[in-house]
Amino acid sequence: MSSKPAVPGISASTEARNLHWLLTNLVDEVPGLLSVAVVSSDGLLLLSSDPGHNDESAPAPTGPRGSSADLATVVSGLGSLTIGAARLMEAGGVKQTMVAMDEGSLFVMSISDGSLLGVHATPDCDMSVVAYHMALFVGRAGHVLTPELRSELRQSRERSRVQ
Repeated sequence: MSSKPAVPGISASTEARNLHWLLTNLVDEVPGLLSVAVVSSDGLLLLSSDPGHNDESAPAPTGPRGSSADLATVVSGLGSLTIGAARLMEAGGVKQTMVAMDEGSLFVMSISDGSLLGVHATPDCDMSVVAYHMALFVGRAGHVLTPELRSELRQSRERSRVQ
């Protein structure tokens, strides 16, 4: 995959660097991933695999199609829809959602406090491998994705947009 998450600068906290490392590891380990996004409970993109979103020196993406910003929007909406469906059906919390399409797959997994991990993958990806590695990411990220870290990631993204 050509769009690898950048390692944050020295000014980033240890937790932020750890989360970036986890995302990099997910992208490196799983074949067929096109885009990955970590989204806060209020729908804001916190972390992505798009090179222009994590690395201030990388060129800006050429268009919105397939970008992690678009993925974040879809993940947030799908997460909200499935949570509503689970409440309506009195089925408890939503752990994972998977959408298989002709030209790709979409996976959404709950992390913690309403945060979500979204993955857009190729149609020929091994869905069990994607789901397994997402579960590993969620298990590890859930411990570090605190309100303080979410705030730091939001502020970092806002600063990189202003510059």
